[in-house]
Amino acid sequence: MDLTEGGIRVPWIAHWPGLIAPGTLSRQLCMTMDWSATMLELAGVKANEAWPLDGVSLLPVLRDAAWTFGRALLWRIKHRGQRALRDGDCKYLRVDGQDYLFDLPADERERANLALRHPERLVAMRAAWDAWDSSMPPIPANASVSLGYTDRDMPQR
Repeated sequence: MDLTEGGIRVPWIAHWPGLIAPGTLSRQLCMTMDWSATMLELAGVKANEAWPLDGVSLLPVLRDAAWTFGRALLWRIKHRGQRALRDGDCKYLRVDGQDYLFDLPADERERANLALRHPERLVAMRAAWDAWDSSMPPIPANASVSLGYTDRDMPQR
């Protein structure tokens, strides 16, 4: 329920003797949807043209952990009107109508909002997010949020 790095940054582990070299580490960013593209490529089949994939195959990364590719990663969720765009080391984030800009290698906990220092970068990233969002179906009006827990579920003294 959170597009800060603590909500979206999740390491992944892959094991495939004969394809993935043991003990290797990749810094490649990916999203869950990339695994669909990867599995289809491994199976030697193409996605149905009527339903194009949003993901990118990670097969080159699995074969060589040093291989990387750049691309923007984008998210949106209804809860608190959150949106995010990761482009290289820079991240644009909006929560509750407030815009943030972060340099993730220097500030992975997202504590120093650089929006006022780099307004041109913020404007460009916000425009890129808006362009992507305009190409997506709208979030349904009846989409609801359930946190799944309340204060009663938390440890009590």
